Amino acid sequence: MTQILLKSGNFLHELAARSNIFSAITRSCSSLVTSAKDISKDEPDKLYKMIELEMRGHDPAVLKSYSYFLTTAARHLDIEVGNCWTPKKAVHERLTVLRSIHVKKKYRVQYETRTYFTFAQLHKLTGSTADTYLEYVQRNLPEGVSMKVTKIALERFPEHLKPPVKEEITAE
Repeated sequence: MTQILLKSGNFLHELAARSNIFSAITRSCSSLVTSAKDISKDEPDKLYKMIELEMRGHDPAVLKSYSYFLTTAARHLDIEVGNCWTPKKAVHERLTVLRSIHVKKKYRVQYETRTYFTFAQLHKLTGSTADTYLEYVQRNLPEGVSMKVTKIALERFPEHLKPPVKEEITAE
């Protein structure tokens, strides 16, 4: 069996296809590579001054672990990580409803949800790096966590606007 795999020359690929863990990794990596190849060579790569990631969840421990994963992945890709912070208090939403629909109006039940936030900033990214990083990070988003991405792009100065011309005043 090992002789057949070695003769095919694709030993690691065959081994990865047999295990569930490695097959998921190879699928995600191969899709990242194919999406990177789809970018046309004609247009220049976009530059981002800052990308802000906002994560929301109901469990602060999961958010803390995921923010650690975000910063570790960014550091492995040599992405400059800015501020990472979490507000002190969660957002509380309470809903009070009647326990019984038709009778006994004085008996009520309260339901409460707490939403925790975590913010992270990434500085000085190119478009291809940002797309690859965000796709990787969003594929590994844990259950119960949502992410909002805000990108601040650097743009060229418009051609129809010119810088002011300084005129020299000669004293006579």
